[in-house]
Amino acid sequence: MIPCPISDETAPWTVLPESNRTVMDSLDYFIVENTRTARRFLSKAGVSRRIEELEFRELNEHSVAGAEIEQLVEPLMQGRSAGVISEAGVPGVADPGALVVEVCHRRGIRVVPLVGPSSIILAMMASGRNGQSFAFNGYLPVKPPERIRAIRHFEKRALQEHQSQLFIETPYRNVKLVAQLFETLAPSTPLTIATDLTAPGEFVQTHTVAEWKKRTLPDLNKRPSIFIIG
Repeated sequence: MIPCPISDETAPWTVLPESNRTVMDSLDYFIVENTRTARRFLSKAGVSRRIEELEFRELNEHSVAGAEIEQLVEPLMQGRSAGVISEAGVPGVADPGALVVEVCHRRGIRVVPLVGPSSIILAMMASGRNGQSFAFNGYLPVKPPERIRAIRHFEKRALQEHQSQLFIETPYRNVKLVAQLFETLAPSTPLTIATDLTAPGEFVQTHTVAEWKKRTLPDLNKRPSIFIIG
């Protein structure tokens, strides 16, 4: 399980430990979320093998669990090793790479997670919110009525259970989401906005909704962000 930078603006070895290089150099088979992204990452990382010599198989939101995933693992049953790479950050967390890991466990194949940046953990670390109990909820519903219900549900959990509630949005919808959070959440509810983590323009701040409304927000349009209620 090979992490890669969260941002394209970040040089690989500024956020990855050098110990990952040895593992990456030893592999010629990669199961990836996006081939072009993975090739660009490995090229920037300066892996020892020529990119043209490497084999890439895709595992993404379009992949079908079952025979398709089993085929990805077949080379491992024959003695090869594979590197699993997400499009950004760590594979297997909020990432389809978990599907191939599940098959590996069933087949008795060792799974080795390498150290690297996770936007979920980094946002939690920098938020000042409860890191003893937190939940990542993926994407909120797109339709406004369902989204409002979800926001209220997570706010209730955050306040009653003291559990930090994390979620993300498609970057081009960030501005609309923040406006809806401001309209729906109570003025006293803490809200963390973490944007462009590990990139030069990184922004992480936590304030109550009332305090946020007094501030000038950064431009969140098309910038990968994580939001935390509670």
